[in-house]
This record gives sequence, structure tokens and C-alpha cells, in this order.
Amino acid sequence: MSPTTNALDLGQRLTSEVLEPMKHVFVGKDEIIDLMGVCLVGGENLFLLGPPGTAKTALVHELGRRIDGRTFDYLLTRFTEPNEIFGPFDIRKLREGDLITNTEGMLPEASLVFLDELLNANSAILNSLLAVLNERVFRRGRETRSLPTLMVIGASNRLPDDDALNALFDRFLLRVTCNNVPGERLGEVLAAGWQLDSRKREKKATLSVDDIVRLNSMLAEVDLSAVRAPVITLVERLRKAGIAVSDRRAVKLQRLVAASALLCARKAAQVSDVWVFKYIWDTLEQQEVIASLVEDILKHAPADTRDHPRARSSNAPDPEAINRDFDAIASRLADKSTTAADRASLRDRLSVLVARAQWVAAAESRAFLAKRADELWKLLDGAEPVLTNPPSSKGA
Repeated sequence: MSPTTNALDLGQRLTSEVLEPMKHVFVGKDEIIDLMGVCLVGGENLFLLGPPGTAKTALVHELGRRIDGRTFDYLLTRFTEPNEIFGPFDIRKLREGDLITNTEGMLPEASLVFLDELLNANSAILNSLLAVLNERVFRRGRETRSLPTLMVIGASNRLPDDDALNALFDRFLLRVTCNNVPGERLGEVLAAGWQLDSRKREKKATLSVDDIVRLNSMLAEVDLSAVRAPVITLVERLRKAGIAVSDRRAVKLQRLVAASALLCARKAAQVSDVWVFKYIWDTLEQQEVIASLVEDILKHAPADTRDHPRARSSNAPDPEAINRDFDAIASRLADKSTTAADRASLRDRLSVLVARAQWVAAAESRAFLAKRADELWKLLDGAEPVLTNPPSSKGA
């Protein structure tokens, strides 16, 4: 069997032996587990937005156990010092005049890293973290070393609110929400949680970190020719709708498109692999716009048994999310500094949302959103608004 065939088999095994079993253990976390898989193979970082107690740490440790990898997790505070993350200086070396970090058991030795409350990071560790996230390198004074880190997962219950934290947030290519499961599935959560410890004792890792490294090395061999044009179209549409997608991010997202193909045992990407673009939002208000534009690309691709399951997952419009985006548009229009170019971008964004709102299932919510859309169109066209204050989102 050729090396390429072996590597493709590894992608399928990662899905069937690691990711799918994890979905049975962690109820309601399929979306997050799929994203963990694609980021792991793509060598990129994942950001989880959600409250404490939603199994974020457990997910990382379970993934590490199933690929026989070292994990490092830490809860950041405003007072966290570099020693707590990277390790203290080696006292023996210090006596000899060398500033060498003792990294035993710390982040620089881990293949999987989970940083909870990531946005509490202070300036003392920020620069070191940026190098870890972007270059997989640890720098401290004159000390520089390459890291075995496959993926970093960061989590917070809020989004960044200043430039320094935005730079940190930007190093996480994909973002996803992680919330408590709905009440009707709580029984499943309790049963699965009760069994988790016994599963840890019984199940041994079937894949290794070296296997994941082999998959990483295959990314450059994936043929992206079939998705190049759809990606260009999508990025242009996103930018036109006011969603910032830098050239750097667009280039890096190709790695995740290729990773999606490898997880499906394919050496050629297809249009369905563009599903990863759904998770590039910077704010919650952008989610519906991005989802709509991505799905418009996906619907032109015929269904294929080799599609990634996340590409064809049900993603019905969320009326609350659409209404939040309407609020954001109304706020921008109320700003007197809004330029003609801004208004053109808002018009494109509103068009996407209106099309998306038509597919909301509940008639009452659909009518509420249609009314809000009419008011926003009048604002955009320079007419007097029907209501001076945005309506409450309760109707959605």
C-alpha cells in the first residue's frame, strides 16, 4: 500500500475511531467535535465562546487521550504569569548563568493546549502566546524552541473588546459557540457523563500524535483546483457584506478546506469542503450573514456520499440571531459618521439577511423580521423610519 493511501486511511480512521465515538460521549457537541477534527488536521486553532461548565476542558482531554497526546490546560486570570504557562527558569542552569526554561509538564511540551478564559491574558504573556499560536514557537529572552503543538483551543464567555485582545483572537481561525444542551437532552447528558470515567479506563488510543503529523504533512498534496473559484467568489461576497476577511485568513482557510477533504479520505477538495467558512465570524451578529453566503455556495454543489457531514448539516435560520444583526445595522445607520460606502455594505448585508429570514419556520417570527426589514430599508433609502427605536427582540 502506498504512503498516500495510508495517510488517506488515517483521515478516515480519525473520523471513525476518534471523532464519531466522542460524539456519543459528549451529547450535543457534534459541531464542536467536527471543528476540533478539522483544526487538528489543519494545524489551526479553535475558539469556543460559552459559559463555564459546558465540557470544554473535558472535550480537549478526551481528544488527547484518543490520540495518545499530551494535553495542557490552564485557566487564565489577569494575574497569570509566564512561569505558570511555560514553566520556571531552570535553577541549575541559572546558577551557570544560562536563562533556560524548565518546561516539564507545561505548555511547550503539549500536543494539545486548552486555555480557558483566554481573553484574560495580560501583556506579560501576550507576546509569547502570539508566537505559540501563529508560529508554534516558544520565545523567551534569547531562548527559542519549536513546539510539538498540534492545536490550541481557547475559550471565553465574551468576545474581545480592545486591539491587543483582537490580535490574540485573530490567531484562532475558526470560532464556535459552546452552550449547555437543551433541557430535553439533559437526561442523555447525565447518562453519558456518568459513563465517561469508566470509558477512560477501558478505551486505549488507536491513533498517535505521529499519525496526526502525517496528516498535517499531506495538506500540501490536496488538490484545491475545484474550490479555488468558489472560494474567491465567497470571499468577495463576504467582503461586500462587510465581513472582514484578510488575504492572510483566506490563504490559511485553504488548509482547513484541505483538512476537510483528508477527513473524508479524499486527496482532492470539493465545493462542499467550503463549509469551514461558516465559522470565521468575529461577532455573533455576523453568523447568519456568513451562514447564508456559505450555504448559497454549497447549494450549487451536488450532494456526494464523500461530503463532510458538517457540509450538509441542518442549519435553519435563527430568528434571534437575524434580529441581533438587524439591531447592528440600525445602530450603524444611526451613526452620523456612516459613509456612502458603509451604507452600500449595509444594504448588501440586509439583502442577505432578508433572504435568510424568509426561511424562518415560525410565522410570527417571520412576520416580525419582515417588519423590521421594511423599517431598515426605509432608513437606507433615506425615508423616515416607521419607528425611531428598534423594536424589542422578544418578537423573534
